[in-house]
Amino acid sequence: MRSVRMRILAALLIVSAAGAVGWQLMPTGSDHGRTITVGTTDAVTSLDPAGAYDAGSWAMFSNVFQSLLTYRPDGAAPVPDAAKSCGFKGSDLRTYVCVLRGDLDFPSGRQMTAEDVKFSFERVKRINSNVGPASLLGTLTSVDAKDLTVTFHLNSPDATFPFKVATGAGAIVDRERYPKDGLRTDTGADGTGPYLLKSYTEEKQALLEPNDHYKGVVKSTGRPIRLRYYADPPALDKAWKAKQIDVATRQLPPAVLAGLSPSDPGQQVIESDSAETRNLVLNVRAGSPLHAPVVRRALAWLVNREELAATVYQGTAEPLYSLIPAGLTGHTTSFFDDYPKPSVAQARALLTEAGVELPVRLTYGYAEGRGAAAEEAALLKRQLEKGGLFKVAVKGYEWTDYQKRYAAGKLDAYAVGWVADFPDPDTFTGPLVGTGNSMKNGYGSKKVDRLILDSRRYADRARAAQDFRALQQLVALDVPVIPLWQRKEYVVSSEDVGGGQYLSDGTGVFRLWTLDWI
Repeated sequence: MRSVRMRILAALLIVSAAGAVGWQLMPTGSDHGRTITVGTTDAVTSLDPAGAYDAGSWAMFSNVFQSLLTYRPDGAAPVPDAAKSCGFKGSDLRTYVCVLRGDLDFPSGRQMTAEDVKFSFERVKRINSNVGPASLLGTLTSVDAKDLTVTFHLNSPDATFPFKVATGAGAIVDRERYPKDGLRTDTGADGTGPYLLKSYTEEKQALLEPNDHYKGVVKSTGRPIRLRYYADPPALDKAWKAKQIDVATRQLPPAVLAGLSPSDPGQQVIESDSAETRNLVLNVRAGSPLHAPVVRRALAWLVNREELAATVYQGTAEPLYSLIPAGLTGHTTSFFDDYPKPSVAQARALLTEAGVELPVRLTYGYAEGRGAAAEEAALLKRQLEKGGLFKVAVKGYEWTDYQKRYAAGKLDAYAVGWVADFPDPDTFTGPLVGTGNSMKNGYGSKKVDRLILDSRRYADRARAAQDFRALQQLVALDVPVIPLWQRKEYVVSSEDVGGGQYLSDGTGVFRLWTLDWI
């Protein structure tokens, strides 16, 4: 997902060890009707699950819609939610069958059926939005619906398909409220999740009320929530300091995060490891100045991750040298092995030997208001222009416009954060470097695609490690992306709000229902 935190959070490790804590994992407050206000800089691209593949939108989907499967906060395996049961039929990992619960009602009062599930999955693939999650369902060929049974037919073995079913791509919509061939464009959402979306104002706020008719794995649907969206980290910080919000998440400015302490009075600070990553994505299409692999390798020789992590992110992120982050099966240091330290000399030698005319001119785009993207872009420009090998034109864009621009190939280079879709290394391979990937940079490799497919053949995911390592070696050679950093997770809440430590984890679910008044 643009912008699985699988180095499992320290807080979750403690919770998991405790064992006796349930799905709710939150204090029991007595102030049931009082709204909890949560602030974030994550934007919502679309309220329609077929039209969004980003962290802000999927955070909304986690709460308003149900998928057949979901994740408990103390586990990495999907469990039934809208389904009573799910499993592969046969041993070839090509047929996946789910039996739906029979007591789920949409806000209209109409009961959810297997036809709604079929409609939802087929609709994502049919619409195939440039900024949607269709690429995540690449192995899905067809869906059958009969009574309460849904059967998914896959074009190749895919042990990761249950993980994908549990994501926002598997959000089940009311087929009577969503167009078959186009995106819904109003400010409503009709799902069966723990919350109902009562109102939504674009780029401002969303009001969520507990869904009293929800039935699924969540045991309590929480408190009323007001989600407030801020244009940039400084605006979020200002709102937090003015006590306009009760919880701040994703993302306060790096300088603020670096100065936080759990001992600070009047607030609770949750800092933990995550596997959120960020990559410099390179447009490899014909006609792009970065089409030739040798030019991309030269860029890789110029990126100084240590400087980026230490100065722009002030220690809240760590340098990343592989596509798959630390803590996940198959993690390597392939970019360190091939480009061990920044070197203008190495970059110049590559370009000179290839006869590339210097300087290479390229455009670099970033999303305005997204973390420290502007400061990051300025530093990367300085790094890439060292030695006069490259000339970089930098420009920021509003988030939705930014997505559309890079999807259309209008940018030569652009940095994209990645909050994984599900707790498996596959989410850092196919969506990022597979043919038709969600980075929309034109990259495709038969060898990489084969390794992605091979890795999905193993129900025992540890057996896929060799494929993941080989894939990352190819990526370091082709350089369609340059890994930049892996950062920590922060949630800050007022001292009278509990449950913040369970809000977000390596499963891709944003659990607003865990928040409560102490």
